[in-house]
Amino acid sequence: MPYHFTDTHLALQDAIRQMVDKEIRPIAAEIDATDRFPEELVPILGDMGLLQCLVPEEYDGPGGDVTSVCIAREEIAKASSSCALLAGQASIGLILPLLHFGTEEQRKRWLPLVAEGRTLGCVAITEPEAGSDVGSMRTRARRDGDSYVINGQKCFITFGSVAHWALVFARTNGEKGFEGISCFMVDTKTAGFRVGRNEKKMGLNGIPNVELFFENMRVPAENMIGEEGKGFLAAMRILDMNRPTIGAQSVGLAQGAFDVALAYTKERKQFGRAVGQFQGLQWMMADMAMQIEAARALVYETTHRIDTGDFSRLSEMSAMAKCFASDMAMKVTTDAVQLMGGVGYMKEYPLERMMRDAKIKQIYEGTNQIQRVVIARHLIAL
Repeated sequence: MPYHFTDTHLALQDAIRQMVDKEIRPIAAEIDATDRFPEELVPILGDMGLLQCLVPEEYDGPGGDVTSVCIAREEIAKASSSCALLAGQASIGLILPLLHFGTEEQRKRWLPLVAEGRTLGCVAITEPEAGSDVGSMRTRARRDGDSYVINGQKCFITFGSVAHWALVFARTNGEKGFEGISCFMVDTKTAGFRVGRNEKKMGLNGIPNVELFFENMRVPAENMIGEEGKGFLAAMRILDMNRPTIGAQSVGLAQGAFDVALAYTKERKQFGRAVGQFQGLQWMMADMAMQIEAARALVYETTHRIDTGDFSRLSEMSAMAKCFASDMAMKVTTDAVQLMGGVGYMKEYPLERMMRDAKIKQIYEGTNQIQRVVIARHLIAL
């Protein structure tokens, strides 16, 4: 079977493809044009177990794995990169932190709720002065009895305005550096939690990216995830586990763009024959196909290692999968527009949207420059 897929994976892939054709492909262009969050998809993906895929069966969840999340993101991204983010949406802000750093009491408290398939989460790390440099974080959490009082600001927080729970990172001691950062599970209805503006973006429309403000927000001490002052380590591990899903989303986006462009080259005629018969374009298409397959293989090799408990090269492999696949998606979508010429540049066709959506994948969850730093550090340490 391809990429270590099981029969369960293949059945899931087929079900997702059918769902995408029925529920997502028809609204993809409208979501991009209106920047509307497709809330109607939440129960659809929740009922399929896609929103909450990683919740173990012992907490009433589907018991899926990272490969399953990646399959879902790849298939959905072929039609809509924005909607693909809903697959496994609860993973990074809820499920992964609880499974890897939470207590059993915390897991029993939140995971059955997430398993219902209606709960959205977000991760609040980035600040105006702390992007790649997480150690410059200024948001502070001060202990006050049985609570922490949080004050600060976050920016570019994906799903921040629609999330029910936010994983908030704040400094509990020290002025700078990675030590002293802690993370908290925060109910977004908490007094002092305020949503700012929704950013207007180049792409990924329909998915809110907002400012968050914490104004004397009081959070129970029992909502701290992991040890006090060890939140940075938690953040890095969570991102390592989730980065292959960005790679899978990039693969799906590239494949969707390639499929549209390839079909066009078979139909469009110039100089008396289909443009796909010209060698110059054939070489472009061959390169695109090779790059997509190489990225797909790297993504699913990484997820197979994670799912089988091989974390020996987790950080390095996850960085490679995210970096290579997102760079590939940017190149393939750009080339797909070129293959279709002026038509590819028109909003009537999906390629200009796909090209815009590709760019952010080289930036979020760690820029590709940072991914190369991570990879190089592993190489030097060998």
